[in-house]
Amino acid sequence: MTITVPLRIIDLHEDGYHLLLEIRVYDAPFTVVLDTGASKTAFDKDLLQVHEQALIQSSDKLSTGLGTNDMQSFTATIPELCIGELTVKNIEVAVLDLSAINLAYAQMNHPQVLGVIGGDILTRYKAVIDYGKKELKFKVRQTK
Repeated sequence: MTITVPLRIIDLHEDGYHLLLEIRVYDAPFTVVLDTGASKTAFDKDLLQVHEQALIQSSDKLSTGLGTNDMQSFTATIPELCIGELTVKNIEVAVLDLSAINLAYAQMNHPQVLGVIGGDILTRYKAVIDYGKKELKFKVRQTK
């Protein structure tokens, strides 16, 4: 079975483009960046911790990418992450300070983002990006 999710392509003002999509976490809607270069899905600590259900734990791993090798990181297990009709249960995500990204987005009049959907989800569900149709497709095994 294939699940198709709409993408929004935003212009970063001569610095390329980002793909945005809508998700639901803790039964609340959020915008995230589709990041094929991110090995793991990561959410912003400030935006995530406003939800009482979010159990954020310190991680002994240092995060790489985002312009630094020594950003303190945390993790959280999200009971249910919905991307369109795709439901991912009990996924562990990295939890980072992404305030600089949201500040940059605000300066370009783009929406605040919860974080990024990374390679962990994209690989698991054999994601295919169709830039022409502005769609993201996931392959999901049907259960009987």
